[in-house]
Amino acid sequence: MNIQLGFEIAYKFPRPTPMILNLNIHYSRAPDLLRPDHLLTHPAVSTTAYRDLFGNWCTRLVAPAGRFVLSTNALIRDSGLPDSIAPSASQTAVERLPESTLVYLLGSRYCETDLLSDFAWQRFGSGPSGWARVQAVCDFVHQHIEFGYQHARRTRSALEAFKEGKGVCRDYAHLAIALCRCLNIPARYCTGYLGDVGTAPPFGPMDFAGWFEAFLGDRWYTFDARNNVPRIGRVLIAQGRDASDVALSCTFGPDQLDGFKVWCDEVQ
Repeated sequence: MNIQLGFEIAYKFPRPTPMILNLNIHYSRAPDLLRPDHLLTHPAVSTTAYRDLFGNWCTRLVAPAGRFVLSTNALIRDSGLPDSIAPSASQTAVERLPESTLVYLLGSRYCETDLLSDFAWQRFGSGPSGWARVQAVCDFVHQHIEFGYQHARRTRSALEAFKEGKGVCRDYAHLAIALCRCLNIPARYCTGYLGDVGTAPPFGPMDFAGWFEAFLGDRWYTFDARNNVPRIGRVLIAQGRDASDVALSCTFGPDQLDGFKVWCDEVQ
């Protein structure tokens, strides 16, 4: 299966403004690219690339004053298989976890483990462990939060999503991540593309998606508390402790969003 994906994002800047972008497809999917996701800018500016602490590809540039457009249009090969399900995946004791996973046990900007720990153990501590425990967390979050684009707020934390009971995909992910970490399960935030392949209409407006991964046994598994069913055609952009580590764009000065379009469609 081939998927065409990309975006066109427009800004207005009152003056030249430095930017850091996290918009390239994750290096783990690079072998699947049939047409690369080269970042285009209009007007054209000089860019430099680097890898951040989590291995994500990032771009630095200085946007000129006026209207500035970022875009890409890539083609990627996908297996067409849904997210993996592994009910037998066990929870690894903290003392046996790989060192690389330990940072994903700690609280972070949007995931207040210290404030959610009591609830997490009261709700899930006496139930099954491993895969079933993470799925129980997803089931709870999926039912607890009411989805709506009108509920989007970029400053909302996991605790606030828990108290307010509303949000968008990133809020589902943050709350599930925080609860998993409280239960000694490493969990990390993911952002990327997720189209409507394999789902029934009507389709909602296309946007970038947020989900999470939990470390069980000896590997990371994909979980999606927002949809709470295995999905087809998920394409990772970046991973981090929470959304603050994988912001699609950071602008170091005032800006105004002037246009936003994302696509992710199966093509022949």
